[in-house]
Amino acid sequence: MPYWVYIMTNISGTLYTGVTNDLTRRLHQHRTGSGSRFASQYHIDKLVYCEETGNVLDAIAREKEIKSWRREKKVRLINSVNPKWEDLVP
Repeated sequence: MPYWVYIMTNISGTLYTGVTNDLTRRLHQHRTGSGSRFASQYHIDKLVYCEETGNVLDAIAREKEIKSWRREKKVRLINSVNPKWEDLVP
């Protein structure tokens, strides 16, 4: 089963990092305000980065790693695959 580590943003550029085994469902939750309190409060609705892993423990470890980074490093990661910060799942 695939697991996804993802970064979402909003119109202001606030970043949210998460992990899920169903990216489509999780994106829907975020976009409808039921994904997380933080994402709902800040209207996080645009997927700008995601990576797939095959193991839940690897996904959780990667999420924690990314969450520990300073914003600048997260921005570099996003820019490395999505320099225009386009919504990867419109």
